Amino acid sequence: MALLAKIMIGLIALEHVYILWMEMFAWETAGRKTFKGALPDDLFKKTKILAANQGLYNGFLAAGLIWTFFIADATWRVNVAVFFLVCVSVAGVYGAFSASRKIFWVQALPALIALLLLFLANF
Repeated sequence: MALLAKIMIGLIALEHVYILWMEMFAWETAGRKTFKGALPDDLFKKTKILAANQGLYNGFLAAGLIWTFFIADATWRVNVAVFFLVCVSVAGVYGAFSASRKIFWVQALPALIALLLLFLANF
């Protein structure tokens, strides 16, 4: 269980690194492909700065999850992982309600599964 939890945390961290890259550096290319149909084409250039800000926050989520791999104390490692996974889950649920249901499946659900695995491995 612990290994599966670590794998999920790593995958979620990588996903958020990708989101950081897309929103901060490739909003008008990869962002346009990702959100095709969700936003009119003319808005990508206009919202580039806003997307970059969102990307930065996704980078903080990734950094927090990656940090868990370097924390020696098991209790702190689990606590930090839970905090960041809850943040990802809340962001994913909010995004599902406010932007697209797809966000629940690609962001919130993996984080909720990782939380479940983490709890099964540690409690």
